[in-house]
Amino acid sequence: MNEYRASAARYDGHMPYRVCGHSGLLLPEVSFGTWHNFGSDRDIFSMKRLVRKAFDSGITYFDCANNYGPEPGAAEENLGRILATDLKRYRDELLIATKAGHPMWEGPYGNWGSRKHLIASLDQSLHRLQLDYVDIFYHHRPDPHTPVEETVSALEQIVLSGKALYIGLSKYDPEQLMMIVPLLVERHVPFVVEQIRYSLLNRRVETEGLLVAAHQAGIGLIAFSPLAQGLLTDRYMNGIPDDSRIARKSPFLKQSDLTAERVSQIRALTAIARHRGQSLAQMSLAWILSHSEISSVLIGASRPEQIHSDVAAVASAPFTPDELNAIDAITLPGHSD
Repeated sequence: MNEYRASAARYDGHMPYRVCGHSGLLLPEVSFGTWHNFGSDRDIFSMKRLVRKAFDSGITYFDCANNYGPEPGAAEENLGRILATDLKRYRDELLIATKAGHPMWEGPYGNWGSRKHLIASLDQSLHRLQLDYVDIFYHHRPDPHTPVEETVSALEQIVLSGKALYIGLSKYDPEQLMMIVPLLVERHVPFVVEQIRYSLLNRRVETEGLLVAAHQAGIGLIAFSPLAQGLLTDRYMNGIPDDSRIARKSPFLKQSDLTAERVSQIRALTAIARHRGQSLAQMSLAWILSHSEISSVLIGASRPEQIHSDVAAVASAPFTPDELNAIDAITLPGHSD
């Protein structure tokens, strides 16, 4: 693992950086996402505190998407306001990413992976972000309706236009990834990273071979939902808190997800974390980062204190073989020591 110590005075100097695949791009081990907490229902001053805390903690990668809200576009607008007022002077020390591919506007062009959608969406995103370019532009999900050559051509043009420095993909499975990689390589598109859903409670990227496919493709991986929408914290140890995502009827986390078996897993993992002197969240992040294929883990937060706690995971002690075996026994079906 390559490490890089950020030199700017605002960084605390303790964030390790990793090379992203076979590129020269360095990513902080912990990155910051705006999926849940940067919508129009949030207070701009609270969002500023989060961004400032993240940056002061050594986080330089800020992740967005065209449809993040509510309303769609709101997260980009709010992040753009903060970048323009609080972090404008640090633009060259930041990695700003956005995505397109999920439903964004009405009509036939507001979705998926056509040339029309991707180019128009990025133009809209740059306007909302108040930026001339983004560092990474992602195709947010595979498109079964558009020829992959058309998507690749659009991504190539986006880079050649100077509106994005690098290209990423999100939620491509191993077969889809290996289909598109040769086309991107042929056109010299700087494809460097894929975003994947990965956590102790969702290990499909291991069992389905995506870690191996990414290594073969020479790209980095960024893990999103590393805390399983909050399940891998102490929030649900003793029921459902009134201010939790489940109580707020989030479409991404439902009461049916909190089964008795799941609670039992969470408690067993918490016991291992406590033995290591960590919170469950810290251990969950550290476990993902223990995989060399991972370039960064993407966190969200509603309070600065959460960022402080999560970033501490980069200083975790290595996992012992006994700890890894115990974690596998809890989270991998059919595993036995």
